[in-house]
Amino acid sequence: MSHPAESLASTDSQTVAPADTPVRNDFIRQIVREDLAAGKHAAVRTRFPPEPNGYLHIGHAKAICLDFGVAAEFGGWCNLRLDDTNPAKEDPEYVRAIQDDVHWLGFDWHALRHASDYFEVFHLAAEQLIRQGDAFVCDLTAEQVREYRGTLTEPGRNSPWRDRGVEENLDLFRRMRAGEFADGARTLRAKIDMASGNINLRDPALYRIKHVEHQNTGDAWPIYPMYDFAHSLSDAVEGITHSLCTLEFEDHRPLYDWCVDKVDLAHRPELLAPLRAKGITDPAAKPRQIEFSRLNFNFLVMSKRKLMALVQEGLVDGWDDPRMPTLQGIRRRGYTPSALRLMVDRVGISKQNSLLDISILEGALRDDLDAHAPRRMAVIDPLKLTITNLPDAHEEQLAFANHPKDEAAGTREVAFSNTLWIEREDFEEVPPKGFKRLTVGGDVRLRGAGIVRCDEVVKDADGRVAEVRCTLDPESRPGMEGANRKVKGTIHWVSARHAVPAEIRLYDRLFTVADPDNEESSGKTYKDYLNSESRRVVRGYVEAAAAQAAPEQSFQFERLGYFVADRYDHRPDAPVFNRSVSLRDTWAQKA
Repeated sequence: MSHPAESLASTDSQTVAPADTPVRNDFIRQIVREDLAAGKHAAVRTRFPPEPNGYLHIGHAKAICLDFGVAAEFGGWCNLRLDDTNPAKEDPEYVRAIQDDVHWLGFDWHALRHASDYFEVFHLAAEQLIRQGDAFVCDLTAEQVREYRGTLTEPGRNSPWRDRGVEENLDLFRRMRAGEFADGARTLRAKIDMASGNINLRDPALYRIKHVEHQNTGDAWPIYPMYDFAHSLSDAVEGITHSLCTLEFEDHRPLYDWCVDKVDLAHRPELLAPLRAKGITDPAAKPRQIEFSRLNFNFLVMSKRKLMALVQEGLVDGWDDPRMPTLQGIRRRGYTPSALRLMVDRVGISKQNSLLDISILEGALRDDLDAHAPRRMAVIDPLKLTITNLPDAHEEQLAFANHPKDEAAGTREVAFSNTLWIEREDFEEVPPKGFKRLTVGGDVRLRGAGIVRCDEVVKDADGRVAEVRCTLDPESRPGMEGANRKVKGTIHWVSARHAVPAEIRLYDRLFTVADPDNEESSGKTYKDYLNSESRRVVRGYVEAAAAQAAPEQSFQFERLGYFVADRYDHRPDAPVFNRSVSLRDTWAQKA
């Protein structure tokens, strides 16, 4: 599969921050301000460079917001670059999902690039390093390389092939390029320092032989650049000024700088000649790598390997399962782009890795949806309520506000009849102490409709309450003199005659322990801590206005929580709603 040629060309657009964007003062933005003030750069250029070997997750949202946000705030631009240097693990499906996720979060890229766009440049750069005496072809096997590397406390040993001459190295490297050798037979390694205290500088591999077809270049290349080499030179090729990455790359920064400095693309335009034929004319530059802490939440795992296992073993319903931390999953769960951006702002940018409480993420969603989500009524565990002093044919429309804090959201009509569905938990035949809802002989307010008193119950053959029969106080109806009569509780309802049957998917946290990764020391694996109650499907009823929702439209179901019409399965005639988050943190109450 090849990508369209037009995706290679840069645009002249800039990412511009909205006028009301707040000023942020984290250490990365301070560095950028200082660099601009010192005249190091005329404009800020960043990039978001995911590897297309899996789906993006919540942790990537922080990087996306930072990469694109910094560019926007300083009037620059941000590229989306797919670091596709390991074709054995990459798939066009992931590429499409990555682009979809970035757009969904509200960002657009200056140019869409792939590391594979620069394969010719990397090859020419490797030959340049050989000619300079900075790289050599090594015949050690992978196991022997590990033996020669040394340890954290002991220096490594030079490869016996380290002193090969330039011409021999060029010949062997060109034969590697021609596909003459088997996978793993040889590598091209940088010649740096086998005694370095930083193991990443102990003659790291720059190229390996891998006869694998690539999604963009087909079988044109039997050799592929290593990530550190390709990533650093890709940044330089694109003229990136600030290369923002997570803390695990901090120890790789000396190698990143070594590659950029030794190749020196900014002063070797001849190495960029292959790109001009593709319409890529970005001025090369020396980028600055800056590291920040990863985003990790408790009650989740972020490892692609572990997430892949959950999918492949059928422990979840795919990559977009609403319990998964993938952006595709949480989008289906009902998370909004604005909620994720709010979460990133609250978490902030630091140099200290930590495990954050997932309540931060859930709280951001609650706050966002509380401000924007229309209100609707739904019943997820229905119990029949019959109003005996209204005729069977009674029917009326009651006006309800779409949002209690936003008059501009207007009102809607909700059908009311003599037969309703209420939540089963809102009735107790023998009420516990402090119960303030409906019970035999007790009064309760039906939201927006009036006050009812329960006169009797009807039970099924198993002795379970199947129906409650009530009388409606006519003086308590909206607009009547007794409408403000005080009662202890108010409950919601839907008209049994008019409500639409719906599938309600009740999602909860995927794991029962806060740190399933660290619990592995107990002899169990993270899979042993999967929450069996993380997905329950019930049949309920929603008011007609909720059934007409568009896919991905969110609501607050009054007194129940925030729900979203499923992205794929919802239809007005067969509604499907996913619970996004409860109204309050029920896990905090359990603790």
